[in-house]
Amino acid sequence: MDAAALSPPRRLTVPIRNRWGDGDMAVLDFGDPKRPVDLVFVHANGFNAATYRTLLQPLGGSLRIWAPDLRGHGRSRLPAVVEGRRCWGDHRDDLAALLDAIDGPPVVMAGHSLGGASALLAAAERPERVSGLVMMDPVVWPRPMAFALNLPVVGRVAANNPMVRGALKRRALFDSREQALNAYRGRGAFQGWPDMVLADYLSDGLIETDQGLVLTCAPTWEASNYGAQANDPWGAMKRLGRPVRILKAETGTTCAVSAAPRGLSHVAVETVAGGTHFFPMLKPDIARDALFDAAV
Repeated sequence: MDAAALSPPRRLTVPIRNRWGDGDMAVLDFGDPKRPVDLVFVHANGFNAATYRTLLQPLGGSLRIWAPDLRGHGRSRLPAVVEGRRCWGDHRDDLAALLDAIDGPPVVMAGHSLGGASALLAAAERPERVSGLVMMDPVVWPRPMAFALNLPVVGRVAANNPMVRGALKRRALFDSREQALNAYRGRGAFQGWPDMVLADYLSDGLIETDQGLVLTCAPTWEASNYGAQANDPWGAMKRLGRPVRILKAETGTTCAVSAAPRGLSHVAVETVAGGTHFFPMLKPDIARDALFDAAV
């Protein structure tokens, strides 16, 4: 195997300056640093780039991949302002700024869940910087629901959905990484996760403080991401005009895009047999093959 596929990712920071608050975005850089960036991969809500190390690192022998920590996650140091937040415009604009910072030809954008939807929104803002898009069970509601969620009254109701309430109850403080690992192993969203993937999540998902180990994605910010649903992924897909591949979970999907979406001939959709929303962690070969096919 190529040495680049075995080497741990390098850590970069990219300055972000926009109306959502200035700071630094943390990025994991996989593959040969001498080649241009081929792929940008964006994590799901509440997680971080390191969570996907075992998915992305083997691709480093052929591709150079940037995996950022979104605002309010992992090692990124960007203001995460919950008050008045209704959409993912902050994630969109942060990723657009990241695309602006990449030297070289257009890249493939990719992501999981919130990360897939945010990558889509950013790609539609910078289509000249993007050659294609791969989304893994992205958050895309049915068209009528997506329209309704942009209405103020419906948006306020959505901001109190069960996912929001669940996130706000999340335990945020641990005495040790081992305690956190034991608390998560086999439970809830982490059911069936290999210990190595769970440990990777915790590596950048916890930060040491005087009180103990605290989640780098605060429960209030995770909840805000679940509640801020005034987005337009359908319009973004239409505007992008680049090849889009969507892999949907067979059970518990958050993606309402059908196999042949009306007016979107450039969008290909397939269902991952036996896949849940977390198939990138549980079926990484399928996710890895899709990323490789898009980027080579």
